[in-house]
Amino acid sequence: MNDRTPFKKKRPLNILLAAFSLLALLFVFGSSPSLAYDLEKKVVKHELENGLVVLILERRINPTVSLYLRHKVGALQEDEGSTGAAHLLEHMLFKGTKTIGTKNYRQEKRILDQIRKTGNALDLERLKGERADRGTIERLSEKLRHLQSQAKGLTIENEIDRLYTENGGVDLNASTGQDVTTYHVSLPANKVELWARIESDRMMNPVFREFYSERDVVMEERKQTVEATPKRKLMELLLATAFKAHPYRRPIIGWPSDMQVLSMDYIEWFSRTYHAPNNTVISVVGDVDPVKTLGIVKKYFGSINRVSLPPLRITAEPPQQGEQRVVLNADANPHVLIAYHKPTLPSFDDYVFDVIDALLTRGRTSRLYRNLVEERGIAESIDSANGLPGSKYPNLFVIMAAPRHPHTAKELETAIHEEIEKLKKEPVSTRELE
Repeated sequence: MNDRTPFKKKRPLNILLAAFSLLALLFVFGSSPSLAYDLEKKVVKHELENGLVVLILERRINPTVSLYLRHKVGALQEDEGSTGAAHLLEHMLFKGTKTIGTKNYRQEKRILDQIRKTGNALDLERLKGERADRGTIERLSEKLRHLQSQAKGLTIENEIDRLYTENGGVDLNASTGQDVTTYHVSLPANKVELWARIESDRMMNPVFREFYSERDVVMEERKQTVEATPKRKLMELLLATAFKAHPYRRPIIGWPSDMQVLSMDYIEWFSRTYHAPNNTVISVVGDVDPVKTLGIVKKYFGSINRVSLPPLRITAEPPQQGEQRVVLNADANPHVLIAYHKPTLPSFDDYVFDVIDALLTRGRTSRLYRNLVEERGIAESIDSANGLPGSKYPNLFVIMAAPRHPHTAKELETAIHEEIEKLKKEPVSTRELE
């Protein structure tokens, strides 16, 4: 019996980008009390002297609290040649501080300094490419492995995670975007001070232990989640095609050639420069006393010095001149991505696209799902998203769909455009908007 999988012909995954505006879309907003609910009046907002903004919403539903710490920095601020820095920094901030995650920081720091020096020398040699000396690379690699082994003996792994978990923490997570980086955890309401101690320490005293091994982990993450996943590769190609000048074209996880030489020096500079109080917003929601909570935040975060943020110079994306189309050949089921350039907030059109998103793909009664998946059977799946890949600058509205066999990507693309034309030309009823 032959268990070998037969060779499959690579099928095209298509992308269509169009510079296009949706016209004559008529809709009416209802005036229900739920829509008029003024959440903003319930939020306590305070700015500390160092520029840190605190938002507190008291909700005494259960004795828990959700805490968000958001830095207004993401992949946008990375220098050319240093893509992936913001995402790698997110990983590194779970490695601890001078007091968290170490058995003896004084001893550990001496080894970490040697690791930094050896790692920098190794990266510089690798950057020589074909001119690199293989013997030097092997010698430095072996030295780095030895130093990392020594440092590991002084490390308490995952101590931040343990501290939160042992104190009832759940949903400990972080995310890096184009515009922001966010750290989140939910805790019992009486553990706000524990959170403030840990997070203020992470802002002031991060220690990037296990840097080079974690860099390797992130590179492997890219291989598994992007390079081995055709749909993710397709989205990466979409962004690189849609944005020729603007940094939104760059993947958040980074390009491989940049990732493999990201230095500890650069990541530390990135952290010191952008993880500053005057570039940070803290949000607290739950069973808390706003006055007491604000006092805790001031106690732990108020002494962190503000910094002079470098000016953000972003190349504006020039208007697209006509349709752009690319095909990615992959051993995968066909998929179609269709993207439209659009404005972002505070433009009112951004809200319009939120409505369009709901009309087209939200729920089984949405237009594209009902017509293309259920009634005509052209699509296996269909979805849309407003505001990719970021929201600070003009972005994309994207439709993502997979044809159902034996229908083709071309048939599906045509059917999607037919529905878009209907949306452009025919007013939307009040009932459909409700």
